[in-house]
Parts: sequence; C-alpha cells; structure tokens
Amino acid sequence: MPSINLLPWRAELRKRRQREFLIGLAGAVGLAVVVTLLAHFTVSAMIDAQQARNNLIKSEIALLDKQIEEIIALEEQKARMVARMEVIEKLQKSRPEVVKLFDDMVGTLPEGVYLTSVKQSGRRLEFNGVAQSSTRVSAFMRNIDASEVLSRPDLKVIETPNPGAGSRFTMFAQLRSAAGDEGPAEPAKKRVKEASR
Repeated sequence: MPSINLLPWRAELRKRRQREFLIGLAGAVGLAVVVTLLAHFTVSAMIDAQQARNNLIKSEIALLDKQIEEIIALEEQKARMVARMEVIEKLQKSRPEVVKLFDDMVGTLPEGVYLTSVKQSGRRLEFNGVAQSSTRVSAFMRNIDASEVLSRPDLKVIETPNPGAGSRFTMFAQLRSAAGDEGPAEPAKKRVKEASR
C-alpha cells in the first residue's frame, strides 16, 4: 500500500530556509560589526600613534628652536667679543704710536714755531700754532714731510694779523701707518740736517 506523507513538508522546508537565511544574515551582520570594530580600533590606534609621533616631533622642533636661539645668542656674543678684542688689539698697537708721535712732533718743530692746539681725527692731525715767520712754517712742513711718523703736510691757513706779532697758521698732516705705507723713512739725523738747510 503506498505511503502518503500528509505532513506540511513544504512549510517545514520554507521555515528551515528562513531560519538558515536569518542565521546567515545575523552571522554576516555580526561579522560586519566585528570587522567594523576592528577597523575602527586599528584606525584609532594608528591615529593615536601618529599623534604621539606628531607631539614628539613638535617637542623636538621646540627643543631645536630653543637651541637655535641659544646658538644665535652665542654667535652675537662671540661677534661682540671679537669686536672688543679687535678694539683692544688696535689700542695695544696704537699705544707706542702716540709716544712716537709726540716725540717726533717735538723733533719736527723748528725754532720760532709754537703749537697752540693739536687735534687728531682718525689718521689725520690738525696743528694750530704761531710762527715767527712764514719761512718757519715752511721749515715745519719740510720737517713733517721728512718725518718717520708724519707725512703729507697741508697748510690750510696762514695769517699775520699784526706785523711783528707772528703768523698764525692751521696745518694738516697724516700719520704714517705702522707698516710704512707712505714709503721708507729716512734716518732721523739726515732729516734734521736737511731741515736745517
């Protein structure tokens, strides 16, 4: 006798397929949620790591900026110290020059010439004085020209306000450099002889 299945197998099959579909859908949703959470945590960790690196770089840059400022301050201090050292060296070199200048000035003054003032501006000297005659001023200029310390006499003014009172004069001269840029100087005895001629 043939067996007849009266159970609603199609409904059962449909329910089972629906259940499998829902389980698969729930699994896919759960997997998507897990993947999304993993991606979120990974990206957050990467962002945090990058921010930590950025903060480290910022702190290193701030440290380097501070060091650069210190280096600039040290360079400025060094430049000031070098400038002071140069001034001190210049003063040390010019110390004997002043003594030589006064000694030579006394040697170049002929009789009958009196200086009332001497001004120095850099390497230029200004002599103001009184001479018994203009020939004495000429002798003074010749002596300056033959000097080892002074050179290039330049008479600016010579005037005789009252006859017999002497001539007032203003004259300029240049200091020779220590290296003797003005040319070789003649011995002092020879200069005195030539000045007296």
